[in-house]
Amino acid sequence: MSDPREYQTEAVVIKKTKLGEADSILTLFTPRLGKIQGFAKSLRKPKSKMAGHLELLTHSTVSFSRGRGNIDTIVGAQTVNTFLPIKNDLWLTSCGLYVSELIHQFTAEHQANFGLFRLLVDTLDRLCRAENKELVLRCFELHMLESAGYRPQLRECVVCHKTLEQTNNYFSPAAGGMLCPNCSTSQPFAYTLSVNAQKVLRLLQGEDFSAATRVKVDTTLGREIENAIGGYLKYLLEKDIKSATWLDTLREQRLHFKQTP
Repeated sequence: MSDPREYQTEAVVIKKTKLGEADSILTLFTPRLGKIQGFAKSLRKPKSKMAGHLELLTHSTVSFSRGRGNIDTIVGAQTVNTFLPIKNDLWLTSCGLYVSELIHQFTAEHQANFGLFRLLVDTLDRLCRAENKELVLRCFELHMLESAGYRPQLRECVVCHKTLEQTNNYFSPAAGGMLCPNCSTSQPFAYTLSVNAQKVLRLLQGEDFSAATRVKVDTTLGREIENAIGGYLKYLLEKDIKSATWLDTLREQRLHFKQTP
């Protein structure tokens, strides 16, 4: 039996590309269809009825009409959650765009991953409500990496496979995890991680959001953890993450304003 002419799915808009004077190509992440694209005719016109339901980082129910080409046409949309706090705050918007960029970079089209879809929606929701946004991002990164098949080994040495002792061990993006001091010389680009950084990384990797975000992490420890995961992401993608650079810029600006009398 042939596919129905029209179909409907939940989706989060993770990328928008302008097409012509008013049309758009949307990249959406869905629970059952994976990452897909949709053609949205006249979406950028002022009177578009769908524009508000298809904004970036919006969770909606989207209706499609199958086309003859590779991209189906979006014929309707209804908002499930706008994640309004994210849209009303530049810092939170940047956090949300960082999350969506990682989803986009680490997924192939048409590969269903329901768990990753729920992780995306839960992360956007947590960014709206949680106090420590940075820990929400670190938790997302680690769980996204696991879902994508790149779970870093944090509890034993990836070379000798011995359980790591409570000391300054080493993290190697190329090896995919931690190294004990004895094996660290086998990876020239490995860098040290403090005992506290290792503990927090293991907690974030193993627990859900609610447990992980109760951890108290100061600025120095937070940066150490961020640099470790960020270095691993950059190694896997073989390029910089554009939205991460923008996050760094905004973070420096916020710190400057806080310090200004």
